[in-house]
Amino acid sequence: MRTILSVVFALFLISVPLTAVAAEGPMSVAAEGPMSLPAGSNSGADMHNKAGIKNWNEGNIKGALKHFQEASAEDGSLAETHFNEAVSLDKLGDHGAATMHFKAAKKHAKGNKAILDSPILNGHLR
Repeated sequence: MRTILSVVFALFLISVPLTAVAAEGPMSVAAEGPMSLPAGSNSGADMHNKAGIKNWNEGNIKGALKHFQEASAEDGSLAETHFNEAVSLDKLGDHGAATMHFKAAKKHAKGNKAILDSPILNGHLR
């Protein structure tokens, strides 16, 4: 009986880290979040982007997404606005839409290594 309990306990300990990782989703990378816009960006886009980051940090991902969408509407040529939309959509489980915005972010990246080398972006675009 003691052996059986030891085996069950060992299996439990092994499975705990796996369930913690699985909770983040198949393509999600917990460490990646929204980015600030480059200096000199459109002021309206920057205002919405900052509001989106504030919402993100408060855990309001839907609110963040709305602001990031507004930032993209103000200036759709900024890779960071598309990246921020994409990480929000990913967090909300809409991986198809996230992939489209990750493609746009990569297209407009202009050599930005934080975007081009992003594990979450590259995970969606592989």
